[in-house]
Amino acid sequence: MGIRYRSERVSQIVLLGTGNPNADPERSGPSVAIVVNETPYIVDFGPGVVRRAAAAHQAGVAGLEVRRLNRAFLTHLHSDHTVGYADLILTPWVLEREEPLEVYGPPGIRAMTEHLLAAYREDIRERLEGPEPINHTGYLVKAFEIEPGVVYQDRNVKVEAFAVKHGSWPAFGFKFYAPDRTIVISGDTAPAESCVEAYRGCDVLIHEVYSSAGFEGRSPVWQRYHSSVHTSSIELAEMASKARPGLLVLYHQLFNGVSEQELLIEVQERYEGKVVSGRDLEVY
Repeated sequence: MGIRYRSERVSQIVLLGTGNPNADPERSGPSVAIVVNETPYIVDFGPGVVRRAAAAHQAGVAGLEVRRLNRAFLTHLHSDHTVGYADLILTPWVLEREEPLEVYGPPGIRAMTEHLLAAYREDIRERLEGPEPINHTGYLVKAFEIEPGVVYQDRNVKVEAFAVKHGSWPAFGFKFYAPDRTIVISGDTAPAESCVEAYRGCDVLIHEVYSSAGFEGRSPVWQRYHSSVHTSSIELAEMASKARPGLLVLYHQLFNGVSEQELLIEVQERYEGKVVSGRDLEVY
């Protein structure tokens, strides 16, 4: 299951998916679970999210029992971060989740929710009206459209959203204040000083990245796109050097033809702190 910190931690970080739009069979779509006192908080729900949670639960993460998945946070509306939304709504319900799902995300998440529930109207009707033993609440969704600032708080965590640069629409990163550490998830973003301030001094920073070396082999149109909405290995090293997280975890890695080790070295050559390249189902 990857890296584990000392057992007395009350929080766990589980990389459910470290992928991107490329159909890499070894990396599910972007999703991170923060588990505090066996309560799960899901950030993004790319393809494979529920089965990855089930795999983590089977490997010993008690809080990721599928029927416990009832709180989620969305960085932005790109398909590779949201294709698993219907799965997150419906599968835990079929597997006996009774509480409605709560989702906190950018403007547009309510419309997406309404359309997905409409798309699965017949499935929901058949389950509710047919012979299947199922509850009448677990498929419901409370979708909250957020702005920068504190968006959620309970006895386990406080969650702060901060704006990031990822195209023309609202997009967010999230900062989790758990009892034992502070965890930041960048989402997809171009570099910005405002992000450095959000990252500064956190215990764990989970950040997207693309290979600077691999970038050189891309076509001009893809270079324009990636340089405007994503973070290169060189740029990430510069930001991390300013923010000084306790641990930097790479995810949503765009290798662009280089190896995982080569991408990691690109960051390590320019950043003196502790950095690892994350893989699906690793626990930190």
